[in-house]
Amino acid sequence: MSYEAKLVEMGIILPPPPKPVATYIPAVLTGHLLFLSGVVPFQDGKLVLEGKLGKDLTVEQGYEAARIALLNALAIVRSELGSLDRVAKVVRLVGYVASAEGFTQQPGVINGASDLLVRIFGEAGRHARAAVGAAGLPFDASVELELIVQVS
Repeated sequence: MSYEAKLVEMGIILPPPPKPVATYIPAVLTGHLLFLSGVVPFQDGKLVLEGKLGKDLTVEQGYEAARIALLNALAIVRSELGSLDRVAKVVRLVGYVASAEGFTQQPGVINGASDLLVRIFGEAGRHARAAVGAAGLPFDASVELELIVQVS
């Protein structure tokens, strides 16, 4: 089954790709690798689930924020490649989590993105990863994701 068909089967409709909010482009394709710029959880054109994990948000809310950010990232991938079916492998995911002092559950938050990648892409969605705590993220975003995919 194609990845595009998998999205339909899962009832997932990707949002329009978010537009850059500063001086950068959403993605760069070099060779067989597509590098995405940082992506935050925008929904219907506005940032959702703002704040710090461990203070303003629960791990479950952070998980959902990571899932929403990933859907935005996949929208960028589709926009750049024409179809998610051109993804050969998800290579690396870096997740930044805005964290209150003492918060150490960043991996559980970023699982919101990792779990969805594996559900959509199967073995090709298994990736190298870093889940990093941050004192703050742009616009008070709770999470920001970077993604690298291998393109066929």
